[in-house]
Amino acid sequence: MATQTDTLTDIEAEVIDIFVRASQVIGLPKSIGEIYGLLFIATGPMSMDQIMEKLRISLGTASQGLKQLRAFRAVKAVYVPGERKDFFTAESEFRKLTAGFFKEEVFPQLENTAERLEVLKPLLQEVPADQADHYRSRIEKIERWQKSGLNLLGKVIKFINF
Repeated sequence: MATQTDTLTDIEAEVIDIFVRASQVIGLPKSIGEIYGLLFIATGPMSMDQIMEKLRISLGTASQGLKQLRAFRAVKAVYVPGERKDFFTAESEFRKLTAGFFKEEVFPQLENTAERLEVLKPLLQEVPADQADHYRSRIEKIERWQKSGLNLLGKVIKFINF
C-alpha cells in the first residue's frame, strides 16, 4: 500500500510534468526531467533512494540521471547531518542551470563538429569531380553554421552570466 511519502502529490506531479516536457524538447530522457522536477519542487534534500521511491524508477535510471544532472550542474550533492547517504538538491537559478547545460552539452557538440569538419575536408579529394563542388559547398555551410553557433553560444553565455 502506498504511503504519503512514496506517492506524488498533485503539485509535485504537475511540476515534474513541466520539467519532463522541457527535457524532452531539448532531447533529454524523460527521467532527467522527472528527477530534476522532483528535486526542484522538494521541500528539502532527497537521497537517491527517496528519488527512486517517489518516481518509481530503477537504481540505474536514478544513478544515470543524477550523474547527468550533476554534469550539467543542475543538481548538487549536499551534506545532511547524521546521514551517510548522498542527498541532492536542484539548482534553481536559471542562469546557472542554462550555463551548465550550454557548457556541458552544446559547446562540446560544436567543438566536435569542428573536429569532424577537419576530417571531412581531405575526403573531398576522393569524391568524383562532378560531386566535389556540391560536397564542398555543403561542408562550407556546416562550417559557417558551426562558427555562428559558437558565436551565438558565446553571446548567450555572456548574457546569462551578465
